[in-house]
Formats: sequence, structure tokens, C-alpha cells
Amino acid sequence: MDALGINVGYLFMQIILFVTLFLVLRGYLYNPIIRVLEERKARIAKGLEDARQAAIARDNADAQAKKVLDEARAEAAKIRQEAAGQAEEQARTILAQASEEAKGVVANASEEAEAERNRILADLRGQVASIAIAAANKLVGESLSEERQRVLIADFFAKVPADVSSLSGDMAEVTSALPLTNAEQTNVKNALKVADVTFKVDPRILGGLIVRVGDQVVDSSVANRMSALGESLK
Repeated sequence: MDALGINVGYLFMQIILFVTLFLVLRGYLYNPIIRVLEERKARIAKGLEDARQAAIARDNADAQAKKVLDEARAEAAKIRQEAAGQAEEQARTILAQASEEAKGVVANASEEAEAERNRILADLRGQVASIAIAAANKLVGESLSEERQRVLIADFFAKVPADVSSLSGDMAEVTSALPLTNAEQTNVKNALKVADVTFKVDPRILGGLIVRVGDQVVDSSVANRMSALGESLK
């Protein structure tokens, strides 16, 4: 060793010092450093796992929130649709009710107007009869008795045509120029012998009666007789 320039004692001492230093470093530095590194590694791994779990939880929360939002939107759309349907149904109901009420008002107004017209015509009947009787008195040159006057007036406005005996059916409609009295209506019903008879007033026929049973018509109105007379004179 001396020939090689190596001091054995010094070399042995260095080896002992190195071993001693190694053992000291391993005991007091290496193992604590390893433990710190392992703990840090564990903390990092735990942090990564926590982050992964947090990401999963966040994704799940986002998916759940999206599901809840979609359900809420669908429910809101359903509610809007139902509300629109209900609103349309209520609108149709209101319009139908208004239409029916309007029809009722018009019908009532028409009935009231017709009743008022008939009342006025009934009041005029006496005046028309007086004028007619006065004209007849002048034509015949003598005064007619009260009984004869009543007969003439009844014949003019309510004489039942003889042809009604040929009519057959269940319902009849009788039109007169002025409203008939109860006695005159009873006389018409007895002559027709029809179960259901309705009476109408149309001043345009001037006098006489128009009797309709189904599609059968007997027209003895003054207007019809005057029209026939005019045709015969052409």
C-alpha cells in the first residue's frame, strides 16, 4: 500500500468516518426526509382524490341541476299550455253565454215589440171599425144597427174561410190583419178542429184570414182578394 502512496491507517479512518457519517445521516436526515416525502406524497394523493371526488360531485350536481331545470321548464310549459287551454275554454264559454244572452235579449225585445204592436193595433181596431161603419152608412144611405155593425166588423177581420174544412193536420197558423179577440180565436179553433193553433198579426193583409196547415194554405185576406181583382181587370 505504501508503494502505491496509500496510507492504510488514514484510509481505514476515512472509511470509518464515511460509515459513521452515513449512519448518522441515515438515522437523522434520510429517514425523516423519506417520511416527509411520503407524507407529502400521501397528502398530494389525497388532494388529487379529493379533487376527483369534488369533480365527480360537481358533475353530479350539474347533472341533477340540469335535470331539475328541465323538469321545471317542462312543468312550466305544461302549466302554460293548461292555462292557455283553460283560458280558451273560458273565453268560448263566455262568448257562448254572451251569445245566448244576446239572443235572449233580442228575442225578448222582439216579443215585447210584437206585443206592443198588437196592443196598438187592437186599440186601433175600434177606430178602424168606426170609420168602416161610417163609410158603409153613407154608402147604403141608412144607419146600421149595432148588432149588424158587430157582424160586419167580425166578418171583415175574423171570418173563417169555408175552405178550411178541407185542411188536415196537427198544427195550424192563422194570420189576421188585427189581433183577434178571445171569442174570435175560439171560433177559429172550433172551425179548424186542429189540436195546436197559433195566431199571428200582419197588418199588410188588410183584413180577412190566412190559414196555413202544413203546406196547405187558404188565403181569404183582403190583400189577396184585391190582388186577384186587379189581375182580373188587366
